[in-house]
Parts: sequence; C-alpha cells; structure tokens
Amino acid sequence: MGMVFKFDILQALKNAGYTTYQIRNKKILSESTVQKLRNSKPVSWENIETLCRLLNVQPGELLEYKPDTESE
Repeated sequence: MGMVFKFDILQALKNAGYTTYQIRNKKILSESTVQKLRNSKPVSWENIETLCRLLNVQPGELLEYKPDTESE
C-alpha cells in the first residue's frame, strides 16, 4: 500500500477556503494533480510541499505509511 493521505485532502483544502475551481484556475495545482487527489493516488513532492503550505501542516500530518498486508 505504501504512503497514503491521512484525510481527504480536497475537503481540507475546501475547509481552508480553496475550491478545486480556484486551485485549477490560479494554477496552484494542475488538473491531473487534483484528479490524483480525488482518486487517492500518489502526487509529487513538489505538490506535497504546496499542500503543506496551503494547509499550514508538516508532511507527516498529511501522510502515513501503510505496509502491504501480503505475506512474503
């Protein structure tokens, strides 16, 4: 499973006053990044940095490591 977001990032951005329209229109994040966030897909470190700035959090507050449950 790897790194996952601890909470709904788009909802947190909305709560902080950023709509997806504003995010795309002001080019804060690309449409493909917004789509990745919608689908809980990984994003780049540059985007993680942007999210930390917008939400005023540290990376560890956004992400957590979930090990694969498959036995080796």
